[in-house]
Amino acid sequence: MDERIITGPTCIEEGTAWLVARDEGLARARAETGPWPDRLRAGGFPALVQAIVSQQVSVASARAIGARVEAAGLHDPLVVRAAEDVLLKGCGLSRPKARYLRALADAGIDFEALAHVPSDEVVATLVAVPGIGRWTAEIYALFSLGRADVFPAGDLALQEAARLLYGFEARPTEAQLRALAEAWRPWRGVAARGLWAWYAVAKAREGVV
Repeated sequence: MDERIITGPTCIEEGTAWLVARDEGLARARAETGPWPDRLRAGGFPALVQAIVSQQVSVASARAIGARVEAAGLHDPLVVRAAEDVLLKGCGLSRPKARYLRALADAGIDFEALAHVPSDEVVATLVAVPGIGRWTAEIYALFSLGRADVFPAGDLALQEAARLLYGFEARPTEAQLRALAEAWRPWRGVAARGLWAWYAVAKAREGVV
């Protein structure tokens, strides 16, 4: 696999320097935000369990349910496979989410091997599991595997950030944002971090948190 892996702030700064030298919008964003965070986090089965838990619920609910899921040992696929439905429901998991968790456990993903295959293959492997969409798969590749050139163009915050930063009349579609991001290769993952950081600053400036 010949893809750049982000390992920490030094990589982010390298990508940032490359981007701001070529894109006036991102240069303005960087001037307003300061250094962009790496946002790296642990991967593997537990990371995707938390992604499933977090779907369509508030941050507070996701944390509470996630804590119960972890306490029940459901970060281990063997435990999930053996678990009774009453245990999953007792943790606060809806019937669809319980089904997704079982599907993930049954998928038998080799997470160690996944870290060494191209990003397109990572995404394809993950979206084959019920309950995991492209956004979740790309976020996993971006933050849990540190892939420098993954860009989750379906993210609404990224779309809105691009609209505001570049003065578009309407929020770009996923396809339009993906096309715009082509100019940011091979550092699209750093560009995403910059857009998220700038969006947070822009919203705070407007009094929206």
